[in-house]
Amino acid sequence: MDIDIYLRDDELKLYRYIIVNSIKDRFEKVNVSRGIVALSGGVDSSLVAALSKAALGDRLLCLIMPEEGVSPEEDTNHALEVVRKFNINYRIIPINGVIDWFTKLHGEIKASAKNEKFAIANVKPRIRMIINYLYANTLNGFVIGTSNKTELLLGYGTKYGDIAVDFYPIGDLYKTQVWQLSDYVGIPTEIIRKKPSAGLWAGQTDEEELGHTYYEIDRILYCLVELELSVRETCKVLALPREAVSDIYKRVINSEHKRKIPTITRLSHMCLDKDWRYPADRH
Repeated sequence: MDIDIYLRDDELKLYRYIIVNSIKDRFEKVNVSRGIVALSGGVDSSLVAALSKAALGDRLLCLIMPEEGVSPEEDTNHALEVVRKFNINYRIIPINGVIDWFTKLHGEIKASAKNEKFAIANVKPRIRMIINYLYANTLNGFVIGTSNKTELLLGYGTKYGDIAVDFYPIGDLYKTQVWQLSDYVGIPTEIIRKKPSAGLWAGQTDEEELGHTYYEIDRILYCLVELELSVRETCKVLALPREAVSDIYKRVINSEHKRKIPTITRLSHMCLDKDWRYPADRH
């Protein structure tokens, strides 16, 4: 079986049309005045910014929120290149001061070095989320998400951080398709070819942290999700070791909580059942 997830030229044109109009429709339905995009200088946020500009025009505001000294200067330069190329309104808001406050607070909590590293790393996208919604609430806007399908399926995002948004225009595009559509709409080549990074710490890259290339991940996900193949069948179709496919499968299963609203403990049905009694061993 030939697994080809790449988009044809006619599909790229259609996908651009659908996404731009989905942003317009969402904007009109929720009756807001501004769209807010957190622009990191990476390919996903750059693509969303370009498509949102096509949909909203001057009603779009991009927030560039670097952690100075950690976020590569190249990323900020790329973000500025995007807003200038597509003539997008923007603000630059360094987040170092807020991170310092949380770091001092975290110092009062006893934790292992590993837990401390990830706890502080996850604070950063949550700080950016708060700033996104500060602007959105103040300007009667909504927050346009930049996560793609690969990231959402893997849970590769921070809960109540970068995945806390109002909707996902590219949430049904795999990462490899994001690269394609970005090239189609004119995102600068150096941004498309740059190694993807969540910017959680200096030198961090997505593929190194995930342990797989996006090309490999997307083909595995396509088999597991779109074709509904088993792990064993996916291994056979892609000629990949079971360990690689199982790892991706486990990531999808274990991150399900990030794709759903928090579980609510149901009480109403018990109150309506007049015959319900406490179990004997729980008195």
